[in-house]
Amino acid sequence: MDALGVTRAADLAGLRNGWLVKVAGAVIVRQRPGTAKGIVFVSLEDESGIFNTVVMPDVFDKYRLTLLTEPYLLIDGKVQNVDGVIHILARSVQRVEPLSPVAGSHDFH
Repeated sequence: MDALGVTRAADLAGLRNGWLVKVAGAVIVRQRPGTAKGIVFVSLEDESGIFNTVVMPDVFDKYRLTLLTEPYLLIDGKVQNVDGVIHILARSVQRVEPLSPVAGSHDFH
C-alpha cells in the first residue's frame, strides 16, 4: 500500500481538513440511510484501524458496481476533519486485491 501512496487509518487524525488522500481497506459496513438523500457511508478497516468514507450520489452512481460488490477498496478523496471527527469524502473508487482473506461486510438491503 505504501507504493500506492495510501494513508493508514491511524494517520488520518494528523491530516488537515481538505487534504487529498488515498485510503484503502476491507469494507466492513455499507450504509444508505433513507434520510441521507442518496449519500452512502462506507466503513473500511486497514491494519491500523477503521475509517469512514462518505460517497455522494454522483460518485455512487459512477462507481456503483465497485462500491456494492468489492470487498476491498482504494478510495481517493478529501479529508473532512472537523472537531476531531474524520471522514473521507470519496472522489473516486477502485477495486484493490486483498492482501489477506476478507470477512463479509454488513450491507444495507
